[in-house]
Amino acid sequence: MLQPWMVPADLAPGDAKSTGPDWTGFDLHRIRSIDDPHFAEAFGALWQEFGTKGEMETRDVITRRLARDSGPPSNGCTFEYELLLVKRENEFVAVRDHTVILCPQHGMAVVHMSHNLVAPAWRRSGISGWMRALPVGAARASLAKRRLPATWPIYLVAEMEHADPANEARSIRLRAYERAGYRKVDPAVIDYLQPDFRTPGEIDANGGPRPLPLSLLVREVAHSRLDSLPAAMVRRIVTCLYHMYGADFRAQDMDGLWMRLAALPGREQPIRLIAPTDVVSK
Repeated sequence: MLQPWMVPADLAPGDAKSTGPDWTGFDLHRIRSIDDPHFAEAFGALWQEFGTKGEMETRDVITRRLARDSGPPSNGCTFEYELLLVKRENEFVAVRDHTVILCPQHGMAVVHMSHNLVAPAWRRSGISGWMRALPVGAARASLAKRRLPATWPIYLVAEMEHADPANEARSIRLRAYERAGYRKVDPAVIDYLQPDFRTPGEIDANGGPRPLPLSLLVREVAHSRLDSLPAAMVRRIVTCLYHMYGADFRAQDMDGLWMRLAALPGREQPIRLIAPTDVVSK
């Protein structure tokens, strides 16, 4: 039996098997503030997995995002952050966070797929498919709440480490996104950088910001497979991400990223999309 928050239409084609198991007793907790009784468990699990590696924003940043909710536009975009926890009979199952970015200027929605963590006991159970589907529902709800066209394209975007066949854990994650229909923006053309997640004090004490080189994985919800995107669309997607980050990070720590963005191809040149597991030499 499916739960009300499980919408089969939001599943990626490769995640259709997630409708098979009996999901009786699985509860979704939508955490709206740090005062939510589930916040400590959800944030703590993500921080232990990602924060200790420098792969997650600090608690202060997450607190601001939760407080911001669906506030007024910033740089023409609106941002809605969600922190979601799934439990079964009080047992931790999975947690994820993401941000819906609405860009009226270009008539598009970009969902930043921040972090996703499934408890070892529930891996390969099908719950990962639902954790990838929840951001789709969030985008649709955000469009409806702001009375924007439901026909706007929705791009799901994940920042992932570059493929490395010697790293089995990384390869497993990338294969899962590959099966779910995600494609990788060719790193040989678009050398993407994620902002430095350290605190301002740490950045200043250690010689300035050190952005992290990552690859961009993209899935357009209305299309099962994309083989390329116009360079202008890639630029718009990255611009949305940087506006989201810029709402929480210092301008001086974002300046280098904006400069790199300005050097990206800006016309209708097609940018190749490849399999997430493909290894590319720059």
